[in-house]
Amino acid sequence: MPSWEQAKYLNQTEQLHQLFGLQRQACLADAYPSYDQRVRQLKTLYQIVVQHQDEIAAAISRDFSNRSIDESKLFEVMTSLNGIKHSLKHLKKWMKPSKRKVGILFQPATGYVMYQPVGVVGIVVPWNYPLFLAVGPLAQALAAGNRVILKMSEYTPEFSALFQKLIAANFSEDQVCVVTGDAQLAQQFTALAFDHLLFTGATSIARHVLHAAADNLTPVTLELGGKSPVIVAKDADLVESARRLAFGKTMNAGQTCVAPDYAFVHQSQINAFIAAYFETIKQFYPNSILQNPDYTSIVNDRQFERLQHYLEDAKDKGAVFHQIESETDGRRLPHVVLSNVNDDMLIMQNEIFGPILPIITYEQIDEVIHYINSHDRPLALYYFGYNKTEQQKILHATHSGGVCLNETLMTAGMEDMPFGGIGPSGMGHYHGHEGFKTFSHAKSVFSRPKFSLMKLIYPPYGSSILKLIYKFFLR
Repeated sequence: MPSWEQAKYLNQTEQLHQLFGLQRQACLADAYPSYDQRVRQLKTLYQIVVQHQDEIAAAISRDFSNRSIDESKLFEVMTSLNGIKHSLKHLKKWMKPSKRKVGILFQPATGYVMYQPVGVVGIVVPWNYPLFLAVGPLAQALAAGNRVILKMSEYTPEFSALFQKLIAANFSEDQVCVVTGDAQLAQQFTALAFDHLLFTGATSIARHVLHAAADNLTPVTLELGGKSPVIVAKDADLVESARRLAFGKTMNAGQTCVAPDYAFVHQSQINAFIAAYFETIKQFYPNSILQNPDYTSIVNDRQFERLQHYLEDAKDKGAVFHQIESETDGRRLPHVVLSNVNDDMLIMQNEIFGPILPIITYEQIDEVIHYINSHDRPLALYYFGYNKTEQQKILHATHSGGVCLNETLMTAGMEDMPFGGIGPSGMGHYHGHEGFKTFSHAKSVFSRPKFSLMKLIYPPYGSSILKLIYKFFLR
C-alpha cells in the first residue's frame, strides 16, 4: 500500500503526463496560431500581471519572510510588463517570413525562412525572481505560437499557488498551465519530451537537466549564474562606482543570477572603496538594515545556513571581515565585505547569491584579465571606469554572457538585447527577438515555379551543358 506521500507523487506525475498529452494534441490541431491569437494571449498575460500586481508582490514577500514591495514591482512586475509590451510591438515583424537569396545556379526560384512554433515548451522557474522568470520566457514562447507548461519553485509556495490559480482562471490547460511540486516532480518534468525546455537555476542541477533532456533530444536553454566579477578601474569614480555596485548587490539581498559576485579594486584604493561602499549601504537603508522594510531576507533557512557556512569557512582561512552591522534578525543578513580572500575559500569557489562581497586587489589590469580567464566564464561582467581603450581591452579579452560598463544588473532587464550565459553560466539566449527565435523553428522554404531548368543537369551526365556549367562555376 503506497504511503500518502507516494500516492500524492503518483497523482502529480499522472496529471503532469495528462497535461503534456493535452497540449501535444492541441499543437497538432492548431500548429500555427495566427497573429491575432498570439496577441490575445499576450494581452491576457499582461492584464493578469497588471490587475494582480499587489497580490503578487505580497505573496512573494511572504515567501521570503520579507521582500520590499517596491523591489517586486520595479524588478518583477515592471520588467515583466515591459517584456510583454516589447513582444506585442514587434510580433508582426517577427512573424514575417525572412526572404533569402537564391543563387543563379538554382534559378528560377525563391527562398525564405518561416518561423514556426516548436510545439510544447517547458519552463522551469526559480525562486529568486518567480514572476519575472516565469512571465518573461512565457511571453516569448506565446509570441512564437507555442503551448507552455511551467514548473514553479517549491521554495516560493505562496506565489506559486497564486500564479497557478491566475493562469488557470485565464488560460485553457491546453494553452498554458502551471504545475507545482518538489524536486521529484521537477525530475519528471524535465524528462518529458518537450519541444524546447528552458531551465533557470543552479549549474549543478543544470547538468541533470541536460542528461534528462538528452534522452528525448530536447533542445535546451540554460540560464544559470556563476561568479560575475566587477572591475573597478584605477581611474574610476570610486564613490559613484561603489554606489552602483552596492545597488546591484543589495537588490534582492544579492539573490540575483547577475548580482556582482566579487570585485577587483586597485591595491591603493581598497580602504577608500570599502568606506564608500558602506556609506552607500547606510544611505540605502537608514538607521538599521535589520529594521528596514526595504531590506530583503534570505529566502529560506537552507540558503541562510549556506551563507553562514561560507562566512565561517572564509574566516577560518584568513579573510578579513568588514561590517557596519553584525547581528542578524531572522533571515536578514547584514552586508559583509571580505578582503584577503583566496581561491581555497568556499566563497570564492561557489556563486554567493547573498549580501557578501569579496574584494581582490590588483596592480595591473592584465592580472585581472588573467584571473577572470582562468576561471569559469560568468553570466555577467561589470567594468567601472571611463578609459575607452581599457574598456575595449576587457570586452575583447574576456568571455561572459553580457557586460555592463559603469553599471550592474541591466543586461538582465534589456528586452531588445539577448540574455544568456556561456559555458558553465548558461546555454542559449532569450528576451525579445532572440526569445522569439529560441522558441521557433526557422524552417527553410525553397519554392520553384512551374518552369525549371533543373532538367538540364539530370542524368545521364556528360552533356555539353554540364561542361559549360563547370566552366563557369568550378573555378
